[in-house]
Amino acid sequence: MPITGTGWELHVIRHSEQRRPSNGKRRTVGTYQVYHDGKAQDGTGLSGTIAETRGPGANAPENNNRRIEAGRYPLYTQDGAKYVTNGYKDSESPSVKPKPGLELKDTGERTEILIHPGIGFVASVGCFNPCTSLPDDQEMIDYLPSRRRVIAIIDDLRKFIKGFPDKNGRRIEGAFVVVDGEPELPDQ
Repeated sequence: MPITGTGWELHVIRHSEQRRPSNGKRRTVGTYQVYHDGKAQDGTGLSGTIAETRGPGANAPENNNRRIEAGRYPLYTQDGAKYVTNGYKDSESPSVKPKPGLELKDTGERTEILIHPGIGFVASVGCFNPCTSLPDDQEMIDYLPSRRRVIAIIDDLRKFIKGFPDKNGRRIEGAFVVVDGEPELPDQ
């Protein structure tokens, strides 16, 4: 599903799955790019690698331990105990909450599908963790660069979207995440 070229779009292209032989954990790896009205943005943190849980994509049933389906999803400000868009703590410690995040909606029975900082192999089920590079199953997500990328995405949204919500749990009009690809785990 290509971007529409209208408004603010974060395009995720999934390209592979990785499995750790030591414990069998799996993650999906892809790339992401922010677009303004179809024009790729080249600012720091507005493109890179992105990780999420294993496939196949499924928007039902709830709590299915899979990534979401490929598709186009509206963005909202996140209003949770662990992650928020407005009012996250100014701390680089992975234990301090709330951390920065955004929420995808219209995900079927799935809820709390977020873009948030990752740490370790993969940080959560169904969510997107922007990061620098995941060349193989041994590479871990470094929290600080991941956090910086999430903040860069939020800051870019604030600058581009007129009327960006100042409260959490609100629709960000004209902002979408477009997810492409359903890679499978290669035979090992």
